[in-house]
Amino acid sequence: MLMPSIFGESLFDEFFDDFARPVKNAARVHTTAPVVMRTDVKENASSYELDIDLPGYKKEDVQAELKDGYLTITATTKTNDDQKNEAGKYIRRERYYGTCSRSFYVGKDVEQEDIKAKFEDGILKIEVLKKEAKPAVEDNKFITIEG
Repeated sequence: MLMPSIFGESLFDEFFDDFARPVKNAARVHTTAPVVMRTDVKENASSYELDIDLPGYKKEDVQAELKDGYLTITATTKTNDDQKNEAGKYIRRERYYGTCSRSFYVGKDVEQEDIKAKFEDGILKIEVLKKEAKPAVEDNKFITIEG
């Protein structure tokens, strides 16, 4: 038995979206922005390489931040599709503004100088140099036993 769903998983959701009903799932809005930042991570001898797909974004729309051992990539997009008729009146106006971000734990020892980033052809390429793990110095505290 089919039950109505408040989470947008009903069989008929896409059918009724064409009848000017508000879209429940933002992922179905037709935009050039990706729903998720698809990322490939590759390990080399001295670094990690991340290739993050960001089609439709420009270099100035993308920001990378290192804080508390986390590398956070944020991409923002804004589109405005105005269409006017010959008299200059709007036939349709659609605007979209969205932000997506993704964080990667790179370690507390990684500094800003250890990260290099390059954006080309809709792909953000990031290289994070590996840091040698400092061995934990074991501090034994012996208790004197009297006897």
